[in-house]
Amino acid sequence: MSADAVECWLDEKAQVLATSSLEMVHSILRRTITHAQRHDKVGRNVAALVETPEGQIGRPSKSLTLQQAKAVLSGGASQGSWIHAYVVVSLLVGIRTEEVRPLRWNHVHLKPAGGVVPHIEVWRSVRRRGEMKTRKSRRTLAVPRQVVAVLEQHRAEQQRKREALGLVWDAEGYVFGTDSGEQRTADQVRRNFRALLRRAGIDQPEKWTPRELRHSFVSLLSDHGIPIEVIARVVGHSTTVVTESVYRKQLRPVITEGAEAMDDIFDDGGVAGP
Repeated sequence: MSADAVECWLDEKAQVLATSSLEMVHSILRRTITHAQRHDKVGRNVAALVETPEGQIGRPSKSLTLQQAKAVLSGGASQGSWIHAYVVVSLLVGIRTEEVRPLRWNHVHLKPAGGVVPHIEVWRSVRRRGEMKTRKSRRTLAVPRQVVAVLEQHRAEQQRKREALGLVWDAEGYVFGTDSGEQRTADQVRRNFRALLRRAGIDQPEKWTPRELRHSFVSLLSDHGIPIEVIARVVGHSTTVVTESVYRKQLRPVITEGAEAMDDIFDDGGVAGP
């Protein structure tokens, strides 16, 4: 394979893939050929000789408004279901979809001893060996009172269903697993999530994905005035740069905060004009 062949192949993929996906494919190809080089299978890494072309514009992520979020949380017919509990945790704690599905009960502490607040240990993901996305992704997060109430109800319902099936309760089982105890698939979550949105009256539920609950979490915190440094730490980002680049449409502009503060400080007109 020549560099020209790689370039032509990437140009072809650029007609159907978003730029981010194209960069990922190119990276995988470079690393694969590097691996082959180490084993003397190829002489040079031709994929490293070409630049990643510009791909298609990806589907922009969106977030729920406060009114929409309240409609989703109220649940209606969905209250008491596993998907309602899943959405409550995702929206009010802000953990990634890949972190919610493998969450186990022994990492959920709703009534901890010693005055410790209720919390969730976000220590695993659905990645091959359970590793987290970044070093700071492994974190322990306090949970709101509403999450505690919903998870207690969800656990009781899960125990009841397992008993009805003649299964022993597994204290280390999946929080959002199937009735028989298997981990939910991404497709199962997505399908049930959209059905919940439909019942909550959200327009075009088929255009929403579970990962946008995390975007909504960031948006709601930002609208409430929470500093970006705090948001970055809670969502498990290494720096605020990552938070700003990924969630820039969900974050309130902070460039005006200095001017607004000065207006408040000097609102008595003590600063002379030119």
